[in-house]
Amino acid sequence: MTTIHATFQDENRAREAQRKLQFLRIEQIDEGTDGASLTADVGDELVERALHVIRQTGGAAEI
Repeated sequence: MTTIHATFQDENRAREAQRKLQFLRIEQIDEGTDGASLTADVGDELVERALHVIRQTGGAAEI
């Protein structure tokens, strides 16, 4: 299990990324208090795909 922290330019992009991550069946996603960030616990087999989704929606990811 890997924890990914991601930040976005605005809330809409963060919500879009959250929906896409849920589609990948990543269940543990916590929205940041600012609405423009999130933290996700990702199975090791999905880390690369999750990072791709975050970057594709305009986010910056940190493991």
